[in-house]
Amino acid sequence: MANNVFNSIVGTALADGYGVLGLNVFDELTLRTAVEAAESQGASLIVQTSVKTVKAIGAKRLSDQFKLATSLSLTPVALHLDHCPDRAVISECIREGWDSVLFDASSLPLHIATAQTKEVVEEAHAQGVNVEGEIEGIQGVEDGIGSDDVPLLYPIETVIDFIETTRIDCFAPAIGNAHGLYKQVPQLDVQRVRDIVAATNIPMALHGGSGLSSEQFSELIAAGCAKVNISTALKKTYIEGFRSYLTEHTSASEPLTVIEHVRQNVRRIVVDYIHEFGSSKVIST
Repeated sequence: MANNVFNSIVGTALADGYGVLGLNVFDELTLRTAVEAAESQGASLIVQTSVKTVKAIGAKRLSDQFKLATSLSLTPVALHLDHCPDRAVISECIREGWDSVLFDASSLPLHIATAQTKEVVEEAHAQGVNVEGEIEGIQGVEDGIGSDDVPLLYPIETVIDFIETTRIDCFAPAIGNAHGLYKQVPQLDVQRVRDIVAATNIPMALHGGSGLSSEQFSELIAAGCAKVNISTALKKTYIEGFRSYLTEHTSASEPLTVIEHVRQNVRRIVVDYIHEFGSSKVIST
């Protein structure tokens, strides 16, 4: 296991029973605002980037933006590559300083997924980078990756063998969760999370966090979901921030005023999730 900031963040969260926000940012505004919001709460944070975002901004430029945004941060912040089936992008992000990568092998036959994930782990660990593994697709499409088909679930024993064989640092289980907006209240298999954590002692990553209830978050975090991913909720907040302001202020002509309005909305949702997941170290007086 690579011992870096990502490992420290999720390892501590698993041991202490809280969840760390894994937030999918997509520009400098959301990146900087999220880091500042987390620091204001004394909370650790995992900044996540999709393959689409990496390709749109560029890996080096994105890495530079992250370094600048976190250079003065007093709380731990990790940079994570979300759902990536592309080995070339994985390698590029490892070279450019990501702290962890999710190699999404859910579309591959199990034996190939295991062999390739093991190769990614060896490459990443050699550079001090952690690896999140996935062999069971999370339902829904996010940033052009994924499927709306019901995912194949492997027996618990198969999942445990995959984790032990590949030596991944974190696992993304399929438990009835989905990317995007839930059309109905999801029935989540919390016991599956408990069983995998009990057998492997590695943190689980909860995907499809946008739209889950406080009770579901609480139960899943207690079961071992030390990393909780949020993407759709941030996108909605960002878009609605611009839309609502410009609807109410039709003659607005100062971009910085509009941007500050959006920043405050983004900050609010980040702080709310940090408190929801129990990772804030700020004590209210």
